[in-house]
Amino acid sequence: MSFGETPITLIGNLTDDPELKFTDSGAALAKFTIAVTPRTFDRTANQWKDGTTAFYRCAAWRTLAEHVAESLGKGSRVVASGRMRQHDWTTEQGEKRSMLAVEIDDIGASIRFTTVTINAKRATSTGPVSDDPWAASNGGASAGADAEPPF
Repeated sequence: MSFGETPITLIGNLTDDPELKFTDSGAALAKFTIAVTPRTFDRTANQWKDGTTAFYRCAAWRTLAEHVAESLGKGSRVVASGRMRQHDWTTEQGEKRSMLAVEIDDIGASIRFTTVTINAKRATSTGPVSDDPWAASNGGASAGADAEPPF
């Protein structure tokens, strides 16, 4: 992150399926909106109350964009971190417009109210993607039973 950028973390739900597009140069772009609704406990009523929902327009790029489009859908509860960006443009009528959006750096499913299954595949330094997350970087052949996990 560069100096002067505004970091943000959002916890909320996708309002629709992510929209995956590709730029002319072939870079993947996923656009989606995260709805964030604060909740507070009202002690006098002895119940939770929802605050005003805020809608954040988000964009993810490249591999992250493809993973978002393949993994998340409408209603998915997510935890996302990124940077606020201001976009300025002029309409065909000559009116100046501006909007804030979040450029997502990382995003994942929230497991506060549900469980998820993660299907991770990692590339090793000596070859192709390994299905074994415990495999050592040399393919695991000489790692031995007493080897420490790779984290």
